[in-house]
This record gives sequence, C-alpha cells and structure tokens, in this order.
Amino acid sequence: MKESQLQKKILRYLSQLEGCECFKVISANKAGVADIVCCYQGKFVAIEVKVGSNRPTALQERFLERIKEAGGVAIVAYDLDDVKGLLDG
Repeated sequence: MKESQLQKKILRYLSQLEGCECFKVISANKAGVADIVCCYQGKFVAIEVKVGSNRPTALQERFLERIKEAGGVAIVAYDLDDVKGLLDG
C-alpha cells in the first residue's frame, strides 16, 4: 500500500467519527508538518503516515514532539489500527 492510499483510508475513517474534523495537509509554510491534522473531541491531533520500513524525518519527529509538548496528540501511523488505538485510548 502506498502512503497516499493509507492517508485516504485514515481520512475516510476520521471523517465518520462524531466530534472529529480533519484534513490532509497538502502544503505548509513549515517543513515537517504532519500529513493529517484534526481536532477530535476538542483535542488537537497530528498524524504522520508512513508505510513499510519508511520512518519519519528528523523534522517530522520534531513537529510531532512539539505537538505533544503543547498538549496535543501526535503519532506516526503505519496502518489504520494505529489511529484507532490512539483515538480509543
């Protein structure tokens, strides 16, 4: 599966959740911004999508860390279950 396919799958899932507003980041004025950003039940959520053996860059990791430091939730998702686990927890 390509990252773009997994992103679409995650976005479809998120769009069906009550209390969730999400979007795919196409272009940002800052390097390292997560692929998917959403507000879920009042919480800021950033999701960096990777497949296979791909790993986030240092800039992507730093972005996710800054979201966590600010009180948000941030993960690297390798499949839809990663996102489901995050939101269920």
